[in-house]
Amino acid sequence: MSLCCDLQINLNNQFTFFVNQDLIAEYSGFLRKMIKQSNKKKKNHKNSRIIIEVEDFPGGSDGFDLVLRFCYGGGISIDVSNVSILHCSSVFLEMTEKLCSSNLLLRTEKFLEGMFYWSWNDIVLCLKSCEQVFLHADSYGLVDKLVFGVLAKIPQNSDVSHVFSSSSPSSSASASASSQSPETAMIRSYSDKRSTSRSFSCRTSNEWWFDDMSILGPKIIEKLINTLGAHDKNNDSLVLTKFLLHYLKTKVPNKSTNKLEYSGLADTAVQGVVFAAKTAFSCRKMFWVLRVLSGFSISKESRIGLERVIGEMLDQATLDDLLIPAGGKGEKGVYDVDLVIRLLKVFVRIGNTEEGDQNLRMRRIGKLIDKYLREISPDQNLKVSKFLEVAESLPDSARDWFDGLYRAIDIYLESHPKLSSEDRTKLCRCLNYKKLTLDTCKQLAKNPKIPPNIAVQALKSQQLSNETRPHSREDKNKVNKIWNSRKYLEEKPILVCLKGFDMSEKFEDDLMMNLERKQWNNSEKVSKEKKSEVMSRSVRHGHTHSSSSFPRLC
Repeated sequence: MSLCCDLQINLNNQFTFFVNQDLIAEYSGFLRKMIKQSNKKKKNHKNSRIIIEVEDFPGGSDGFDLVLRFCYGGGISIDVSNVSILHCSSVFLEMTEKLCSSNLLLRTEKFLEGMFYWSWNDIVLCLKSCEQVFLHADSYGLVDKLVFGVLAKIPQNSDVSHVFSSSSPSSSASASASSQSPETAMIRSYSDKRSTSRSFSCRTSNEWWFDDMSILGPKIIEKLINTLGAHDKNNDSLVLTKFLLHYLKTKVPNKSTNKLEYSGLADTAVQGVVFAAKTAFSCRKMFWVLRVLSGFSISKESRIGLERVIGEMLDQATLDDLLIPAGGKGEKGVYDVDLVIRLLKVFVRIGNTEEGDQNLRMRRIGKLIDKYLREISPDQNLKVSKFLEVAESLPDSARDWFDGLYRAIDIYLESHPKLSSEDRTKLCRCLNYKKLTLDTCKQLAKNPKIPPNIAVQALKSQQLSNETRPHSREDKNKVNKIWNSRKYLEEKPILVCLKGFDMSEKFEDDLMMNLERKQWNNSEKVSKEKKSEVMSRSVRHGHTHSSSSFPRLC
């Protein structure tokens, strides 16, 4: 090892450099001070090598290697990819003009002054390189310079001008930048006097810069947002909101993404969406926003605000919009049912305070929720309580007929064969039997998965109701005319002949046994014990095995 390498520098407790202390002291005031302090401690060891510990050096070993090349006269080329590291390193090492002329700090400052003539890609690339030394670059004012350079390059059209105008409320960032570097104020005034050096003739949209800026880290994007004074609740810019949504969308697929780093940007995006939602975002777009931002740790306030906006326009949603996958483990279910419940509560609450076409909107959402229930019913992790919570979130007025809800219940029972009788009975409580068409009521009575007492209750509700019930929706008017006719009573004697009379306990028992027997005949899986129970009840009450003694069901 050469004797001239009499200084050992341990960099960030990871790397070791051997240099000549006299040479390095000519350029770095910081190292000169440390060398003097070390020499005082080792007066009796003149020939021993001095060891210096340097912590928190910007740029790590690569940055220090560039500095040593400059000091040893190797000749380094300063460009947009390394100027941020060299600038921060020269400031850290105090490589000023007091030590020697044309020192590294002066050279980097002169290079940065030419930022006015840089291309758009050069500024973005330089900002990207700042991520390696962000804390130092931010404290030295370099990030502010580059951010203003980026803003100066964005074309000054109407929408983007609105973004720039939002920077007026926040003067702290601008003041900080200008206090550290006067050039930052010059950049904005200069951009007003000359056009950008890059031609954007091929770009016709205000969003041309979205993809380029998406390569930057969240800290730099937050710096840009703060510079514009649009952070969090202050965001009222549609262009900026669209950029944040585009930016966050590109970060979602990255599994290594630290979601907490993006939470502030996500909250800012939510505020912009809520501000311009009704005029700039459709219901489908709002669900897309929800899917994107749900992947980040947005605040509770932001989530409530976003769900409120979606809930107010929920009647414009489609089935695909509601089928949002549930986060976390599969034990919670395939879809986020809790989210739909919260949105329904918002819609119903808003509907109770509005007038006009609210009934039409409510019926539209009723049909949508019935489709939703039919879609999620096969989910094995969907609890009965959740099914009921969705179904009962809407008032009866939201459904002209409950046939669609019955079909959802039928699918649920088919997909959950091990459901107890108590749960099957509980599941049917959301049905309004008076709003079942006659055909659906007959299907319910024949369904072996429906408890017999529910079938009796449904048929009894139909009989005791003063309202007429059609075979189908197309036959509604026809059935209304012949409902009480003698011919109808002879052709369809489904308890109609008992209208106006109370059912005796014996008749209800007959009806119950008839339902049990028909369900047993329709089901191939009924056990012999159930058949024996039905027959024993028939003998106990004095009934013969002739089916003519039972009330007809169809």
